[in-house]
This record gives sequence, C-alpha cells and structure tokens, in this order.
Amino acid sequence: MREKEASLDLSIVVPVYNEEENIDRLYERISESVGRLGKSFEVIFIDDGSTDSSFSHLDAIARGDGRVKVVRFARNFGQTAALAAGIDYADGRVIVPLDADLQNDPADVSLLLDKLEEGYDVVSGWRKNRQDELLTRLIPSWIANKVISVISGVRLHDYGCSLKAYRREVIKGVRLYGEMHRFVPIYATWMGATVAEIPVSHHSRQFGKSKYGIGRTSKVILDLLTVKFLAEYSTKPIYVFGSAGLWSFVAAVLTFVWMVVLKYVYHTTFIQTPLPVLSAMFLMLGVQFILMGLLAELLMRTYHESQGKRIYLVKTLVNLNSCSESPRRGSGLVED
Repeated sequence: MREKEASLDLSIVVPVYNEEENIDRLYERISESVGRLGKSFEVIFIDDGSTDSSFSHLDAIARGDGRVKVVRFARNFGQTAALAAGIDYADGRVIVPLDADLQNDPADVSLLLDKLEEGYDVVSGWRKNRQDELLTRLIPSWIANKVISVISGVRLHDYGCSLKAYRREVIKGVRLYGEMHRFVPIYATWMGATVAEIPVSHHSRQFGKSKYGIGRTSKVILDLLTVKFLAEYSTKPIYVFGSAGLWSFVAAVLTFVWMVVLKYVYHTTFIQTPLPVLSAMFLMLGVQFILMGLLAELLMRTYHESQGKRIYLVKTLVNLNSCSESPRRGSGLVED
C-alpha cells in the first residue's frame, strides 16, 4: 500500500508516561515556540499507559486545540513503541520527537529546522550542558555514547537526546524495537542519509520522576549489537555463524594436535588434561554454528522471497517510475 502524502510542515511527537505535572506547561511552550515558526504543525501525544491523570490532561488539551492529537496505549510499552506510534500517525514533512518532562526546550525546534534546511536528512540534539546526576546518568551515558560511536561508526556526542528532527522519507521506513529509538540516526546513516548534530538546551527536571536509570545501559548495548548485526549481516547471516563455526573447528584441531603432542612427546595421558573434552566441545560448537548459519540463511531467503522484498535501497530514479515492479522481484537474492 502506498504511503499517503504529508499534509503538514511539522509533526511534534511526544511520548508521555506519568507526566501529569508537566503536560500543560509543555503544551503551552510548544504552542508558543512552534507557533512562531509560521509553519503548519501538529502535536501528537502518545500516552504510554500512564497510571496518573496524564490522559485527562491530554484529552482536555486535544478538545480545545485541533492541532493536538492523542494516542493512548492499552498499557505501558516503552518509549520506543511510543515513538514508533507517533511516527506512524504523523502527517508532517518533518518529524520532531520531544520528551514530555520539560528537560528538552521546544524553542530549540527552530534550531533543528534551520540546520535541516542546510540539506541534512537528520539533525540530532546534543545536550552539551546536561542537567542530570553525575553517577547515575552522566557517566553511564558518556560510556554508552562512546561505545555506540565505536561500534556503529556514526560519531555523535549524545544518542540519548530525544530532541531530533527527521525528514519524513528517512524515518517512515524505519522499524523500531527494544530500546532502538536512540539508534535512528545510525539507521539513517546506513541507509545513505546525512546526519548533523547541534547543541541544544537541557533543563533539570522540575516535576515528576525520571523513568530512566543505570540499568538501561546493558539493554542499550545489546540492542546496539542487534542493530549492527541487522545492518551488516541481515542478508548474509552465514558470514557471522559460519566464521564462528570455522574458528571453532580451528580451535578443535589445535587442541587435538596439542593433546597428541602431550601424549607422545611429554608422555601425558589424555585423562590428565581437559584437552579431549575441549577438542570435542569446540568440534560440536563448530558444527552447531555452521548449522545455525544455514538455518538463518534459509529464514532470510524465505523472508525476502515470500514477500518480494528487495535487499537494496534506491535513493534516486531517473526516467523510471518508483512504483514499477523490479524485473527480478521475488526471484531471490542477488550476488554480492
């Protein structure tokens, strides 16, 4: 099904979870700051299963302002799901996520849009003077940002800043899971988009309680590994599992050779060392990794071929219809 055309200049997407003290103030600041831009806009609040009176506040605001739209979840699904829902319902040519806790400043939206006008596809906010606690927020965030930059190859100072601006065509094709909302600039870069980063304001939380803690760091790292795997090996998983299997075979052979050397050169019986067990273990691991790789290959080929999905992304077409069928659509994967 073809995606509908954007009807507005700007969509502000705000995930909300138990922010009853902040909602009215946030709406006033968004209306004031974004209203001055002279652009048509909407504000989409995603109530992520709040257990306080957040939805009542949102409902009252929406009844008084047709630019405000509210999506209420049946239960708490997390920030990534809330952002994904906001993107799905957005009608703007530019989509700007924003936190509901008043730590992001809606006045900075104009800065993001100005940078976007320079030709970038994504502009990410950088909380350069971040107003959070050192041990529980700043240090874990600094470590996570460094690790993410090294693994992904995309150099940003602040992946966790929700305040970003995306061109519609860049973000509409992204599917988010887990804690992967912070990795959208990485997805965009891997898809050929241009990404910029600018400093934005950051305020200390005045009302409510932070929903984030140091325990999220491990989840972020695991999600990053998933993102890296999907980006590099989603169409060739045998390269990962097969490499691990081959190295396991090498370890099995080396262990076996050293075991034989110990037996016949140093007269050490097999039962005096763990080498026979290690050799057998590495051999079995190698077989399992190879079989897992083959199974993953079958799954990915079934996924692509059964749905006619392509393993490439076209940026520009000249004298061709973007909706035309591929001459090999559904015929399988192409060779690298």
